[in-house]
Amino acid sequence: MKFAKFNRVFHRWASLVIALPLLLVIGTGVLLLLKKDVAWIQPPTQPGSTKELGISFEQILARAKTVPEAGIEGWDDIDRLDVRPSKGMVKVRANNRWEIQLDAANGEVLQVAYRRSDLIESLHDGSFFHDKVKLFVFLPSAGILLLLWGTGIYLFVQPHLTRRRRRRTADRTPADGSSTNTSS
Repeated sequence: MKFAKFNRVFHRWASLVIALPLLLVIGTGVLLLLKKDVAWIQPPTQPGSTKELGISFEQILARAKTVPEAGIEGWDDIDRLDVRPSKGMVKVRANNRWEIQLDAANGEVLQVAYRRSDLIESLHDGSFFHDKVKLFVFLPSAGILLLLWGTGIYLFVQPHLTRRRRRRTADRTPADGSSTNTSS
């Protein structure tokens, strides 16, 4: 099979193989690009009263327990703390994706909102499904996409190269159509 034909066949079938993972990566990638601009994806950061950290970890946990949506009963229910000294606030992210923003100075609850960006990110990289899906579906899809990019460039350039080769061949042949070969 010639390379050009193999290239077209590979391009066609590989595109079908990676279509669904690629669609998911593109869709979630667009959402992640907008996460700071769309509050539905990621709650906007609320500034605290001062840039001083005046509350302890125990006070942060006690305040987080008062928010029923978060369902926090202990440190095991908290995914992470995000301390923003320059904004004077602390984000408490619960395991159930609820986010509590506290004033770093006095512990006042500034905002409670559901945070979808982490879910979207796990869909984006495939870890939402399973770590093996990430490695054995999304990673090969990325490799195939890279090959598709290369074959696509070749498919785009190949007709231009063929035309150029034909023009050069036509320029070398004499106008009367006779052959330049004089040997008998």
